[in-house]
Amino acid sequence: MTAPLPTLYHDMFQMQLPLVEKIVRPMIVYLCLVVFLRLFGKRELAQLNPFDLVVLLSLSNTVQNAMIGDDNSVSGGIVGAFSLLAINWGVMWVLYRAPKVNQALQGQPSTLIAGGVPDEAEMRRQSMTMEDLVSVLNRNGFSDPAEVSSCVLEPNGTFFVKGRTPTVSQVERGELMAMLEQLSDEVRSLRRQIEAKG
Repeated sequence: MTAPLPTLYHDMFQMQLPLVEKIVRPMIVYLCLVVFLRLFGKRELAQLNPFDLVVLLSLSNTVQNAMIGDDNSVSGGIVGAFSLLAINWGVMWVLYRAPKVNQALQGQPSTLIAGGVPDEAEMRRQSMTMEDLVSVLNRNGFSDPAEVSSCVLEPNGTFFVKGRTPTVSQVERGELMAMLEQLSDEVRSLRRQIEAKG
């Protein structure tokens, strides 16, 4: 048996919390999450392994009740979503117009590889193992740190990987082509000598 229309309307759209509380709750959680992610480092944003992914997925479930309270109404969900989008837009607007604040909040990039050599001290600061680093390189088309000119973990959790110019394989290919050219010259020289004798 279905619920009467007025009851159905009330259950779906009547918020159980005051409107101001529905707006403020997601904003507080948003700001706290931004601060926590900044404190715990870029690694959480980078999702380097299954453990990091589990933490990020669990965060949404952990803070859900703090954002919505006891309100399961459609209206409450819409107001909460609007609040999250509004605070995110506001923060991005401020950061766009205040580069120094943006720099202070985001932090500095971390150079993990320079000139083909991993920086083990920086990797320790970012709690990254060599396996994590090689996994990042593999996703960017490299298999060895020696093939990489620089690998930087950006403040937003993305990796910038720049290969050596020329790459190791390009150098080897160039050396092989030079040897083939030398062999061709020697064959031409031998042919001329044979033709001269004949």
